[in-house]
Parts: sequence; C-alpha cells; structure tokens
Amino acid sequence: MKRYFSKEALIAITVIISLCILYFGIEYLKGINLFKPANFYYAKFEKVDGLAVSAPVTINGFQVGQVREINYDYEKNDISVLLSLNKDLRIPKESNVKLSVDMLGTAQLVLTLSDATEYYNVGDEIPTGVVAGLMDAIGGALPQVNNLLPKIDSILTSINTILANPALNNSVSRLDGITADLQSSSNDLKRLMHNQVPGIMNNVNGITANLNSTTANINDLSADLRNMPLKETVDNANATMANLKLLSDNLNNKNSSLGLLMNDPTLYRHLDNAIASLDTLLTDLQRNPKRYVTFKVF
Repeated sequence: MKRYFSKEALIAITVIISLCILYFGIEYLKGINLFKPANFYYAKFEKVDGLAVSAPVTINGFQVGQVREINYDYEKNDISVLLSLNKDLRIPKESNVKLSVDMLGTAQLVLTLSDATEYYNVGDEIPTGVVAGLMDAIGGALPQVNNLLPKIDSILTSINTILANPALNNSVSRLDGITADLQSSSNDLKRLMHNQVPGIMNNVNGITANLNSTTANINDLSADLRNMPLKETVDNANATMANLKLLSDNLNNKNSSLGLLMNDPTLYRHLDNAIASLDTLLTDLQRNPKRYVTFKVF
C-alpha cells in the first residue's frame, strides 16, 4: 500500500487541526461565534471598569452583538473597544454606545440609536458615554449622608432626652389609668345594654302601639268630622247669631217694647208696684180668705 503522507506530515497536520480546534473552542467558550457574519465598529472609552471581551452589546435590553477586542492606545491614552454587531444591524449617525455597570460590577455596552437617516460605515468609530452605576450614585450621595449624620445625632439625642424625662413616664401611667377607666366604662355600658335596653325597647314598642292606636282613633275622628253636617251646623249658627243680633237691636232700641222695658224707668217702677200690689193681695188672701171666697151650704 502506497503511503501519501510521511509520518512527520501527519504529525504536523494533526497539530494544526488541534490548534484550530483549540482556537475555535476558546473563542466559543468566550461566547464568540466565528462562523456568524458580523460587522465591526470601534468605540473609545476613558475607562472600562468591569468590561471584558465577549461582554454583550444591547439595544433596549436585547443583545445585538458583543465585545470582540479591548486594546489600550498608549499614544492617545484611551481604550479602544472593537464591537462585533449583527450583520443586519445598521447604526444611524448621532447614535452612541455607553458603558453600563451593574451593582455586581459586571459591565456591558448599551447602544442607543438615533433617528438620523444617514448611517455609519462598517469600521467607523461610534461616540461613547458612561451610564452612572449604582456605586457612582452611592458615591455621589455620601457627602449628603455625611452632612446629615450630625443632624441625625442631634435628633437621637433629643429623643433620648424626651424618653428620659419623668413626665413622659407619668403621662404613660395616666394613659394606662385612662385606658383602664375606658375599659370599665365599656363594661358598664355593655351591662347597661344587656340589662336595660330590652326593657326600654319593650316600652318603645308599647309607645309605638299606643301611637298606632291613637293614630287609628284620629283617623276615625277625621272620618266622623268629614261625615258631620258641618254646613247645616254653620247655617244654624249663622241663623242663631242673626236672631241674637236682632234681639240685641231690639234691646238697644228705646222705641221697641223690649227697649222700653229695659230703658224706661217709669215702666219699670209701674211693673214693680204692680208686682208689689199683687204680692200684698196674695198675702191678704192667705190671711183672710173669707173676704174673697164665700162658701154656701145647701
């Protein structure tokens, strides 16, 4: 059998294949897919805290690429980052990429797209910025916290002074007494409600029954009043009033008999004398009946 490769050639081919597998395996473990087509752009930062090769590049939280290389430029004293982005992604001009670091220190690049109609060419440099992380916000707030500490200490001292004041303990004791009195009053009210309210309700029910009965009687009285001959009664009253007025007019009229009787003193004296004579006659008749009555016996 004829041999096409010598032993040394086979060893070299094996080593080259092994190196290729090792390279692609390392890149794959880094999250870099060498077989996926991509466009490359550059971004320059002053600092890249926490940023590593294969760190994600996202738009609104969706990964559209990754960091391919990070290099330091010793002449310009800045850091150049090579971005590997999806082949179909087009980046409008005036867009920017920012470094964002989470609270665990892991960094990623956030790509913000603009509304421009012109686009960057592959290999162009994209403007950069830095998103303030949690630690930066905490660092910015520390001076304010330091300024607040003396005030907090003063407040705590005032609170301790108030708590140590005997008047506070006395007030708490009085509150305990007031609470006990309220509890006693509540118990008394419960007993009152249990013992007295049923009788009161019975009385109320009796009063209600009486009111119902009174209402029924009033209704009956109203019905009787509606059935009464009020018109005839009023007519009779009017007639009686007319007669009384006529009698009053006669009494006040000096020319009428009743007026003369009431107003003429001579007639009054004559009547008085006549009555006195009649009385004398009757008295004499009682005393001497024989003068006036004669009895004959046959």
